[in-house]
Amino acid sequence: MGACVHRLPGLTLVDHEFTVPLDYARPEGEAINVFAREVVSSDKEKQDQPWLIFFQGGPGFSAPRPESRIGWLKRALQEYRVLLLDQRGTGRSSPINYQTLARFATPRMQADYLKNFRADSIVRDAELIRRKLVGAEKPWTVLGQSYGGFCITHYLSAAPDGLKEAMITGGLPPLNRHPDDVYRATYRRVSERNRLYYERYPDDAERTREIVDHLASHEVDLPDGDHVSLRRFQQLGMAFGSSTGFERVHYLLEEAFLQGSTGQEISYTFLRGFENSLWFETNPIYAILHESIYCEGTASNWSAQRVRSEYPEFDATPGQPVFFTGEMVYPWMLDEYRYLRPLKKAAEILAAYEGWPHLYDKSTLQSNTVPCAAAVYYDDMYVERSLSEEAARNIRGIKLWVTSEYQHDGLRVEGDKVLGHLLDMLHG
Repeated sequence: MGACVHRLPGLTLVDHEFTVPLDYARPEGEAINVFAREVVSSDKEKQDQPWLIFFQGGPGFSAPRPESRIGWLKRALQEYRVLLLDQRGTGRSSPINYQTLARFATPRMQADYLKNFRADSIVRDAELIRRKLVGAEKPWTVLGQSYGGFCITHYLSAAPDGLKEAMITGGLPPLNRHPDDVYRATYRRVSERNRLYYERYPDDAERTREIVDHLASHEVDLPDGDHVSLRRFQQLGMAFGSSTGFERVHYLLEEAFLQGSTGQEISYTFLRGFENSLWFETNPIYAILHESIYCEGTASNWSAQRVRSEYPEFDATPGQPVFFTGEMVYPWMLDEYRYLRPLKKAAEILAAYEGWPHLYDKSTLQSNTVPCAAAVYYDDMYVERSLSEEAARNIRGIKLWVTSEYQHDGLRVEGDKVLGHLLDMLHG
């Protein structure tokens, strides 16, 4: 059966499915599927355009689903035929969640399976796809947002011959750094974002304290039945690194209370919005493998949980503003999130695993010949600027654009401008 083709105004979309090894060290073993969607401008459908493959952020998120010709995609389609990759385990690629992992008899088997879903395997998938779709002798352009930039940096280390040029937005990874170093930097950045939040919305200091006090004295459950704990409530700070994150949290908190049959209650509207704000259960790769993206020959041992004790401002001390946490993952989440519980033992095995292979080869990066350009966001809450600048000093020839104009989601907010600037940097 031929590839499925859909047409939107100005866009032609072509579905592609590829069979790849689960473990490239055992190519004759189990296979999984990887999905990618080709996007081309309708008026250039028959033209032989160069390819650009997009690596999404995450880990554990599928590629964007095009609805119209806007943003960075509009700019990219002026020059490229774009491939939106659903990284293995996400979207229409063989998915990872509590349902698919239930087929394994033991947590150890689940953990061994999940070890194959880091950047090294994603890049091997991309190379297999490039050879089949574009041609073995034809390199392509890559664009990576956030974790997608981590994947591209590994690509530059492991398979640079497959790359014509590389662009990274908010995703130059720490090179050969222990996860504890990363989380210390991240907690400092999140702490500052909390201070800025309360400067913008000073009334929310009292409102969040009122919510926390209510949670301490009442049993409050979400619509799905999970309990709302203080530490789960604090995870709303995950949004603080995006351009509209402060507003999303503020407007949610505005509707926290109402007068019900028993007096003041937490509103259903708030609880539903809160539940929908946190997506760890629908994207469990993020919850289970997030700390592993920083691991090279070392175990994370729940780094974010251990390092948090060094930052008492997140302890919600009575009489003090409640500080929200960021994109950290904690072991207690495997108890409190209903659909993460079946994966708890596998997650514990992976947190203690010391055999993670190295992802970045500094000697290869220091002799890099692939044209590269990267946007580094000055106040990035998710990928620490100082560590990204340190990485850039080890990538020969990279052109760095450090900007305070955007938060981490600059590519989403003004993608045409951000991508256009990077292309101008590459092409002079």
